[in-house]
Amino acid sequence: MFRLRAANSVAQLLGALALLAAWSCSSSTPLFGAEQSHITLPLHTSGYQVLDANNHAVRLTSVNWYGFDQKEFVPGGLDHAPLAKIIEQLHALGVNSVRLPWANETLEKNPPVADYAVKANPQFRGKQAMEIMDAIIAALARARIMVILDNHVSRADWCCKDDDGNGLWYNDDYPEEKWLADWRTIVLRYKGQPWVVGADLRNELRSGAAWGGNDPKLDWHAAAERGGNTVLNANPNLLVMVEGPQYSTDFTAFAGMPLTLKVPNRLIYSPHAYASASHAFASYDELKQAYDTRAGFLLHNKPEVPLWVGEFGTCQTLDCAANSQWFVWFVQYLKENNLSWGYWPLNGTQSSGYSRTYDSLETYGLLTTDYQHIAAPKIVALFRTIQ
Repeated sequence: MFRLRAANSVAQLLGALALLAAWSCSSSTPLFGAEQSHITLPLHTSGYQVLDANNHAVRLTSVNWYGFDQKEFVPGGLDHAPLAKIIEQLHALGVNSVRLPWANETLEKNPPVADYAVKANPQFRGKQAMEIMDAIIAALARARIMVILDNHVSRADWCCKDDDGNGLWYNDDYPEEKWLADWRTIVLRYKGQPWVVGADLRNELRSGAAWGGNDPKLDWHAAAERGGNTVLNANPNLLVMVEGPQYSTDFTAFAGMPLTLKVPNRLIYSPHAYASASHAFASYDELKQAYDTRAGFLLHNKPEVPLWVGEFGTCQTLDCAANSQWFVWFVQYLKENNLSWGYWPLNGTQSSGYSRTYDSLETYGLLTTDYQHIAAPKIVALFRTIQ
């Protein structure tokens, strides 16, 4: 939603964490398991809420598990831990859903995955990327963990820069026709899997993308309508997540130009939120005002559309100077607005890619580098306050 930075306040941070000391971060104490065990699929929206098939409110509490969008073409951790062990850690975190980024390149080329990337899961050796995606989604479904498919990039690589060729929903190698066709293909592939509940149409629009305007090559509003309807034509039961321009931080034009899809009660807007060195907040009220201006105002807009903060994150040790206070305040913002959210990322190690080093520490990751323990107990403790 907002790549902004909060002012550092050590006293406030320590005070907030002291209030959390009573909660254990043991992997035996899930956060949201009781709720997810009672979810009846499919999901739909009503006003600002997400509801299940029995009209019970569902708050999407998600983690991002990246890798199908990266140069290894598989999610991180399969080289360190059995899939069942990673899913065990998802249950320990207690989240009810996984945002699963994928690249058009992964779907279209469906390359064989290198043995080193799955060495802890010998059943995947020699398999192609999409076969492994099938197996992972099936395993998540058996664990009653929902999946949101996220078209993160066109060409598989680390995201994001303005000039990385992935800033729009298309590029020369992957034109809009392929983007739409790929969405239809992947939606139909998992149409029979009810635990695949959502389609995040495109990650962090940038590179001149606008919500409307006179240039059809940059008009994300029109493209999101085409993409959303393509998804719903293939599976009308899915939720459709729509991000905004400026790395999904700018939703100011959405109020005057809402998105309308052919199937009602399926739309969710998805802002992202990270701290930034270019802006500091002196107080929670200042942060709240800034975020309300960026996207939070949509909670008071007509037509009513739920918000799901599809990405937000911080360093796993919660000790990175001003970022720490920002994160504490942002969790408070999520709680006060009863927002659904998706933490970035689950991964304990990096994939290969631009400015990345394969198997090095993922400093924002929730899991340890062996993917068998929680590496961010302070962050998990804060999650408990937005249960």
